[in-house]
Amino acid sequence: MKKLLFFLILTAIGINTNSAQSWQNKIDDRLAIYNSSTDKFEFLIQFIEQGDVGQAKFLTDKTDKGTLVMERLQKNAIQSQAEAINILEYKGLPFQSFWVANVIWVYADYEMVKTMAQRPEIKRISENSNMRIIEPIPATVDVNKNPEIQWGILKMNVDDVWEMGIRGQGVVIGGQDTGYDWQHEALKNKYRGWNGTNADHNYNWHDAIHDYDPKHQTQNNPCGLDVTEPCDDSRHGTHTMGTMIGETDDLKIGVAPDATWMGCRNMERGWGTPQTYLECFQWFLAPTDLNNENPDPSKAPHVINNSWGCPDIEGCNPNNFDIMEAAINNLKTAGVVVVVSAGNSGSNCGTVNTPAAIFENSFSIGALAQNDTIAGFSSRGLVTVDSSNRMKPNVAAPGVNVKSSVPGNGYANFSGTSMAGPHVAGLVALLISADPTLAGDVERIETLIEQTAIPRTSQQDCGIASGSSIPNAVYGFGTVDALAAVTEVLASGKITEEIRFNIYPNPTSDIFSIQYIGFNAIGNFELFAADGKRVLSQMINFEGGNKIREINISKLTSGVYFYRFCHNEDCLEGRILKTGE
Repeated sequence: MKKLLFFLILTAIGINTNSAQSWQNKIDDRLAIYNSSTDKFEFLIQFIEQGDVGQAKFLTDKTDKGTLVMERLQKNAIQSQAEAINILEYKGLPFQSFWVANVIWVYADYEMVKTMAQRPEIKRISENSNMRIIEPIPATVDVNKNPEIQWGILKMNVDDVWEMGIRGQGVVIGGQDTGYDWQHEALKNKYRGWNGTNADHNYNWHDAIHDYDPKHQTQNNPCGLDVTEPCDDSRHGTHTMGTMIGETDDLKIGVAPDATWMGCRNMERGWGTPQTYLECFQWFLAPTDLNNENPDPSKAPHVINNSWGCPDIEGCNPNNFDIMEAAINNLKTAGVVVVVSAGNSGSNCGTVNTPAAIFENSFSIGALAQNDTIAGFSSRGLVTVDSSNRMKPNVAAPGVNVKSSVPGNGYANFSGTSMAGPHVAGLVALLISADPTLAGDVERIETLIEQTAIPRTSQQDCGIASGSSIPNAVYGFGTVDALAAVTEVLASGKITEEIRFNIYPNPTSDIFSIQYIGFNAIGNFELFAADGKRVLSQMINFEGGNKIREINISKLTSGVYFYRFCHNEDCLEGRILKTGE
């Protein structure tokens, strides 16, 4: 009876062009090469329905944010994927379900592609394209353990922050890359899974590499597959982690040396796929034990570093960009800062052109040279590949001749935006360490970094983005300054030790949030144009547990506005910049 039921289901959703005339448009053109073949291949099924996680932005506790996002995404995936999974299980096909972006990875033939495309709940079917790390400029191995603090740390004024006693303590940094040599002398004592005596890799390490990438001539991966403790099958991941947290008695290479780290391997000797990236993104939102069970958002990192890209030649195109973007959007909503290297395809405009650097909710980083100029290889905006004309990068950070750790207790100097991004991930840790209320407040963290960056102009104009404007498509808002950012954090919005008032993002294009921690009453919010004319007046209720409110100014013209928030006779005043995006 059960087999007959599945037979009737399969018959009902069989190839029926009369009932679904547009189903062919759901299939990525790149899969057409399999149309006349019975060969099996990898593809991704995207579902229309997305979980409603918007309420998380009004929560102030990071774990609460992550829990709400996880639960709603899981519920949405279970409901929307149920029928498709029934079919795949009946056919005995390999598949992997993801709730972080509501996607299923499948290994099957083209007939199954056509079957799935005709289902009404399915949005699109795309290839599982290969992605590639953003290759650094070839390294020079440095066997000397120079005791001097590295130039990038000095350039960012991180050493001055350390003197304030702020070194990233209490913050967890995540990295998804080629893996990590967790026993490296500069990393071991910072690994969250190491207590000084024993190692526990549950919730601290995940390996998304389950097979060898066919582009390699051999299958002799130095780490193997599905490894249960951190391992780096290249050198890239270990180098990036060193820049974030690395330190020995003799060598200061990491921005936040008192932070702890966790990691996920998403590339097999430098090559990954959307499947492996999604698996790591999902694990970072709700880390699991080594059996991939018991997900726990309370163990999610505060920030993750990503130094990889997916060019069109490897299969990423506007038809499937939204898979990765959905995952990143959900991580940000869950309170995790997603730092991404902008790419090494400069110096022309429009070279920030691959996931994940192109997305609005990725914090994209360009590379700064030691002479305070942008590196020639650093990718520029605007983002034109998706027709958004989005301004990228967000900021620039040290990325040339960066010394950091490599496997085997070694050290090497690399150049690339892959070296710049980790500097900013480390800066995020310093900010949260300076003010733990920032944990989970991604928008405020990113706004602080942008507003305190040292403005840099360029002679290079990129379309409508003038190089003389701030932000611009070369440096973004400028080059990061850790001391300025931490100083702003310590002063920003602090009325008393218990009461804080913040407005972010600022600048904003349409909506900004007001956060009032420690205030439990109703007040009047007013907004005035530069000529003094009042353009908005609104009573805002901060009673109860919700201490965040949103204000929509999308109908106002671009320019400078002044706000005043009053309760009885007490008023707070400030300035908001409305941009034209």
